[in-house]
Amino acid sequence: MIYVIGFLAQALFSARILVQWIMSERAKRVLSPSIFWELSLAAAYLLCIYGWLRHDFAIVLGQFISYYIYLWNLNMKGVWPRIPWIFRAALVLTPIVAIGFVIDNFGTFVNEFFRNEDIPIGLLVYGSAGQVLFTLRFIYQWLYSSAEHESMLPPGFWIISLAGSIIIVSYAIVRLDPVLILGQACGLVAYIRNLIIGIRQKQNPEKYAKP
Repeated sequence: MIYVIGFLAQALFSARILVQWIMSERAKRVLSPSIFWELSLAAAYLLCIYGWLRHDFAIVLGQFISYYIYLWNLNMKGVWPRIPWIFRAALVLTPIVAIGFVIDNFGTFVNEFFRNEDIPIGLLVYGSAGQVLFTLRFIYQWLYSSAEHESMLPPGFWIISLAGSIIIVSYAIVRLDPVLILGQACGLVAYIRNLIIGIRQKQNPEKYAKP
């Protein structure tokens, strides 16, 4: 059941990249569609649950960092206000409740996540570094989009994606985690292709301008 949750999360992550990639290929420029952020939010929610059940701090940390950036992009796209308030409240409060639970059960959390015999501390640091780097792409995307006053996926986003993904795949191989291996492997080709499209768009802004 734990793997089912993880594979479902990665299926949603892969779907977001596939849809974004296809839409960008058709438009001949890198797009940031609303569905990309909707699928991101759903997948992050599930993958965080998966990481918690696997006692894998690296996975949980990565999802926490990018979670509210997904909400910000949904708001920029005008999707957030259309979501019923009860679901918006649940989405906003879930990480806060989780942090409160960790504080209230800090000793147990440390034992399960940082003294896990299946994940040596060195491997945990390496995996967490990969997740942080991978998630920094959304920090970069948020800062870039804020400056442009529009939700965008710039070339730097895909460069950071590639670097972080390579680290996470190597971490997953050592962990023998099929969920992470499959999820990251599926994204590598799309990251490279989006980077190529983004570079061409930047070099020829008139040719790839919005219709």
